[in-house]
Amino acid sequence: MSQQPPVRSTGSPPVRPARPDASMSLLTNVMEHSLDEGYAEAAARREADGRLPRTLRAKLGLAAGLVLAAMVVTVGAAEARIAAPVVAKEREELIDRIDEETAAANALERGVDELRDEVGERQRKALNTKGGEQEQLVGLLAGSTDVEGPGISLVIDDAKDTAQGGGGPRESSGFSDTGRVRDRDMQRIVNGLWQSGAEAVAINGQRLTALSAIRAAGDAILVDNKPLVPPYTVLAVGEGNRLNTTFQDSADGLYLHALKENFNIRFTISTKDKVRLPAAPSLIVRTAEPKTAEAEGRGQGTVDTEKGTS
Repeated sequence: MSQQPPVRSTGSPPVRPARPDASMSLLTNVMEHSLDEGYAEAAARREADGRLPRTLRAKLGLAAGLVLAAMVVTVGAAEARIAAPVVAKEREELIDRIDEETAAANALERGVDELRDEVGERQRKALNTKGGEQEQLVGLLAGSTDVEGPGISLVIDDAKDTAQGGGGPRESSGFSDTGRVRDRDMQRIVNGLWQSGAEAVAINGQRLTALSAIRAAGDAILVDNKPLVPPYTVLAVGEGNRLNTTFQDSADGLYLHALKENFNIRFTISTKDKVRLPAAPSLIVRTAEPKTAEAEGRGQGTVDTEKGTS
């Protein structure tokens, strides 16, 4: 029994199955080629050119701008290099002028001190001329001589941890200020010592006389225009124990105790067998001339002439 050969298909090739997204060919094309070819080509050319100007004029303008910027920077650097020595020279000249003026001011100040010492020495010699029993008293009251004898030592200091600066002079009542010693406090203390029997008083080595002034300049206390620095050491010559007791019992001594209680101002007072006070650095000598007969005839009063220096 004969077998039939297998049947082979002839004609067109076998048909492949269709793609599932065959019906969405337009969307597929848009997704795969999102950028138009023309745009893509222009972007590629722009990236290749490095965003530099393409025309010759633009390139020349850019080059000119770069050259101009380089010239400005170069000129600025050159001017700075030229000006630097000039500025340094002017600075040195200014420093030299300041040094010269400072030296001249110091020389003048030394000259003033020398003249003041000379005047003071001549005034002391004039006061120390023979004057009988009143010679020592006049020298003591005028502060023209050193003083040595029994007395007391009173050391006054600001309250602990009191900041420097701020606040004006303490008012006369209420103690309305900080814990710093003021010029008005020192005035009351010194006046209290005089009233208690002190024969001579000095503050931080500065001799006081009947014409001495205690003032304030900012936060500093001045005695005859010389600043003092705390703690303030007040030395008074007199009958030690009696002077100590009398002063502490006086109104000014109680004032000092009130400063301690209310503002923690510190002070210590002690009796000394011997204290030494220097002479006053400057003196004021006053002389009087008698009334003349001519002045009396005209009905004029007594002529008082003040001569001296401070």
